[in-house]
Amino acid sequence: MKVRHPEKINKPINPIKKKPNWIRTKILDSQNYFQTKSILNKINLHTVCQEANCPNISECWSKRHATFLIMGDVCTRACAFCDVKTGKPNSLDSLEPLKIAQATRELNLKHVVITSVDRDDLDDGGAKHFSKVIKETKKLNKNTTIEVLTPDFLRKGESFKTVVLAQPDVFNHNIETVPSLYRAVRPGSRYFASVDLLKSVKDIDKTIFTKSGIMLGLGETKDEILQVMDDLLIAKVDFLTIGQYLQPSTKHYPLKRYVHPNEFHEYKKIALSKGFLIVSSSPLTRSSYHADEDFSKMKKLREEQNQCQQPQ
Repeated sequence: MKVRHPEKINKPINPIKKKPNWIRTKILDSQNYFQTKSILNKINLHTVCQEANCPNISECWSKRHATFLIMGDVCTRACAFCDVKTGKPNSLDSLEPLKIAQATRELNLKHVVITSVDRDDLDDGGAKHFSKVIKETKKLNKNTTIEVLTPDFLRKGESFKTVVLAQPDVFNHNIETVPSLYRAVRPGSRYFASVDLLKSVKDIDKTIFTKSGIMLGLGETKDEILQVMDDLLIAKVDFLTIGQYLQPSTKHYPLKRYVHPNEFHEYKKIALSKGFLIVSSSPLTRSSYHADEDFSKMKKLREEQNQCQQPQ
């Protein structure tokens, strides 16, 4: 008779480590939180706050901030770190650009962040849809600045140019992790393709701020993190975000360690000394976390730089 070992029954693939006391979030204004939720539900829009299980959803929605997720809530890739659903997406919603524009106005957003799932099933990776959303949002919200967080448009030629030519104020594409971990963490992506995308955006339009982000705690080394910083600076990236990887479930890529806030502070100092215009680095930092405030800082810093460069 075969002996069953209780400790081996239903054992998780990758056990989730207990969160340290420095990773805590809270609702700041419950009335605003539920108003934001009501507006998004009414217009029937997806947000990365919900679909990616963002730890800052309570704080951001309490401030009536939300990051819109366009082109559905089903991704064509299966990145090992991401909590967004993977599968065969539905067809695009032709009314979505107008819905995003209306929600931006109803939430009275001064700065809006628009991201998407990967849509490798589309000939252009969704670039034309991004463009329509940007243009419609501008039309209905004259004083709102627009930040896009795009996929890599891998093997889609120069379709990304369509997004650039729609002139968002910020073009963000996350590098996510170091090159040595790409095969395990981002098997459908290519590190240098992402770096080249960011460089190409700047080559086309130098006035657009570019932005990228990396997660820590996946098993990367300090030297690898510094190399990513250098690669992004060569691509002329303005803004770097550095945050803690939080393992969504036992089926996702295993968290190696929780990085102490002091380390995040050290990386911020290093990145600024290397030449990034703005750096946001903390355990709870995410691409769109405090994006409106950071955009204002970034804009002011560039204006000061331009004044310094003018001949006396």
